[in-house]
Amino acid sequence: MEAWIILIVAILFIAWRMIPTKGTKTISTDTLKSMLNDKDKVFVDVRTPAEYKGRNIHQFKNIPLGSDLSKLPKDKEIVVICQSGMRSAQACKKLKKLGYEKVTNVRGGMSSWRG
Repeated sequence: MEAWIILIVAILFIAWRMIPTKGTKTISTDTLKSMLNDKDKVFVDVRTPAEYKGRNIHQFKNIPLGSDLSKLPKDKEIVVICQSGMRSAQACKKLKKLGYEKVTNVRGGMSSWRG
């Protein structure tokens, strides 16, 4: 019985962490491909430096999750990616709390990228 309760709590916690923040746009990696040359967007990869070095998208700047995101420009759309979409969702929540209005999360992250 206790194992079921722990399992349900764990599932609810994971589901809660995946819910997008209000006002955060979510896009697919296919949509991302058509945006990569847009100068009005800032592309941020929140994975670790080792993950970024192993495989990355040239337009993305590596700013690991937990770093100071407040230095990003507020007048441009911030597009955030990670490995699966979980850390980038956390970064989007942080950006919204910092007052950024145009924040976009790449659903599926680098795991879905077929560049």
